Amino acid sequence: MHVHAVLALGMRTTVEITDEQRARLLQEAARRGEKGFSSIIQEALEHYFEAAADRQARVDRARQAIGSLNGEEADRLEKEVRSLRRTWR
Repeated sequence: MHVHAVLALGMRTTVEITDEQRARLLQEAARRGEKGFSSIIQEALEHYFEAAADRQARVDRARQAIGSLNGEEADRLEKEVRSLRRTWR
């Protein structure tokens, strides 16, 4: 199914969604008292972009940590991790 989404700036685009997704969007819009579901799509996109940026920031921090431990610290951390993993179920 093709759906036309209108952004706040008046930009239109076509997005392919399933009939079930359209029905759920319309149901949510009705629950909110909204005529259409553009605001729901906008919220979902903002949430996605924020989550993606958060994930990338975590990856960047992890990459920066590479090589930051000396040999003794790395050995101690590895032993602690192995100990914790033995207790995981």
